[in-house]
Order: sequence, then C-alpha cells, then structure tokens
Amino acid sequence: MANLIPLLQQYGVLIVFAVVLVEQIGLPIPAYPVLIVAGALAKDGDLAWPGVLAVSLIACVISDQFWFHAGRYFGKRILKLLCRISLSPDYCVSQTEDNFKRWGPKALMVSKFIPGFNTIASPLAGAMGTAKATFLGFSMAGGLLWSGTGIAIGAYFHASVAQVLGILSTMGTTALLVLGVLLGLFVMFKYVERKRFHQATQMDRITIDELKSLLDEGHEPVLVDARSATAQSLEPAVPGALLFKGGAGLPDLAALDKDSHIIVYCSCPNDVTAAQVAKELLAHGFHRARPLHGGLDAWNAAFAPAPAAAPEEVTEGVSQ
Repeated sequence: MANLIPLLQQYGVLIVFAVVLVEQIGLPIPAYPVLIVAGALAKDGDLAWPGVLAVSLIACVISDQFWFHAGRYFGKRILKLLCRISLSPDYCVSQTEDNFKRWGPKALMVSKFIPGFNTIASPLAGAMGTAKATFLGFSMAGGLLWSGTGIAIGAYFHASVAQVLGILSTMGTTALLVLGVLLGLFVMFKYVERKRFHQATQMDRITIDELKSLLDEGHEPVLVDARSATAQSLEPAVPGALLFKGGAGLPDLAALDKDSHIIVYCSCPNDVTAAQVAKELLAHGFHRARPLHGGLDAWNAAFAPAPAAAPEEVTEGVSQ
C-alpha cells in the first residue's frame, strides 16, 4: 500500500474497467468510489479522463448486453435467479418491473443510480422484447451519464480525494484492512437488510396439496394475483383470479365474507410479495388469507393442462 498512488497511476484504467465490470455483473463491489478516485487523479493529471470514461462505458455496455440477452432468451427465469442471488430485498424487483413498464427503455438512463433497478433493468428489457438497437442506445446513454457523473465528482473534490489517498498510502497493510472491513460491512448491511425483510414476511403458507384438499371439500377459495403489472403481462394469471395491483383488488374483496379462504400468489422467490399482500388482507379482517407456497409456478405445475400429444404419437398409440 505504500505505492498506492503509483499503482493507481499506472494501472488505474485497468482497475476501473475490472471493478466496474464486476459490479455491473452483479457482485457487491461498489465501483462508484473507484470512479471518483479516477476522476480526482485525472484532474491532477495522473490519468487521462477520456480513457477512464471509455473503459467504464465499455464495462457497462458489456454487462448490460450480457443481461439483456439473458433476459431475452430466459425471460422470467433469469429475473427469478437475480432475485435469489441479489442482496437487495425482493420487493425492489417488483417495483422495478412496474417502473420499467411505466418509463420503457428510457429508464435505462437512470437505472444505474437506483439500488435494485440496476440489477434488473437490463434483463427485464430483454424479457419484454425491447429492440436491440433501442436498448443499446439507452444503455450507452445511461452508462455515459453514470460514469461521467462519478468522474466529475472526483474531479470536483480532487483535493480531498488526494488527501485521503495520501493517508492510505502511508498506512501500509492497515489500509488494506480498513478497506476490507468497509467492504465487509457493506455486504453485511445488505445481507441483514435482506434477512430483516424476509423475517417481516414470515407467515404460514398454504401448500398445493392443502389447496387441493380445500377444493375437494367443496370450498371455493378466492385467488388473488399479487404480481406486478409487468409480471402479469409476461405470464397470464390464473383464470378467475383477482388482480391485486397494489391495492386495486381490495374493493372487489370488500364484498366477500371475512371467513372466505383467500389464496394469494406471486412469482417471486420465497413468495415475499404474496406474503406482504396476505398480511395486508389479514389487517383488513380476512383471517383466512394465506400466501401460496411456490406461487404461480406451483399452481401451473399442479393445475395447468398437459400439452396435447402430437398426432403421430396418438396414431402410434392407437395402432398398438
């Protein structure tokens, strides 16, 4: 660490590229401080700011293109995967889906500034069929704005940044420990935030087998679709289900008996959105409201009609 500044001067552009690429791919490595430091070094003449801006933009575009094509080919499955591995609470994904639908590809220009939005915006654009040229244009504009802002902040506060770098360069291995602790605290904070969110949505779920038993006993449970409007447009709802839409379904539910069995489903990991809506319904007096364990996927696996057999298969079966 004694040669921190010479190291940044010599390899700063490569460091910026690597850190921005890793962060944009989805790992919890904060890249913005690196851009700020690079901006400060560029102001002092130790780095060329056009090179820093270019490599940061290239890293952003590479990552965005990767997730865009993943969303285009894998659709909703890649969004669920990102929910599972993300350190951000799962409700961010649902909010992002509707924000993206409201603003369209233009949302890519600001997505990198919004926690939860950056992770999901590119694959969501692919899943929703955004044209490749349109996506690339807004992706480049967003990457340019995000990278340029970080570099500009560093250039404006270059004196303060240089002072911090000077202190770190005299701290030896202690500086590495400090930076490692700060990174660890950041990851721990995001992990605790996610755990607290999951704990807040802990409640009894109803399984598919229990739902089948209700139906066999002659009950007619009310199904409530708690997914975002965007998710509902990507995959059809269960026939006859009420669409919650952030509370829009409550007037329909108000006419129901408070003793009605209400089954809330979503398509998010851990059924977190369904659990949130079920808790809201419980607060309105529907004491039999429960989230469906496994959500829409579990319903489709149990109740969706089997695909029709191909004609040659049917013919072969008859001949036998």
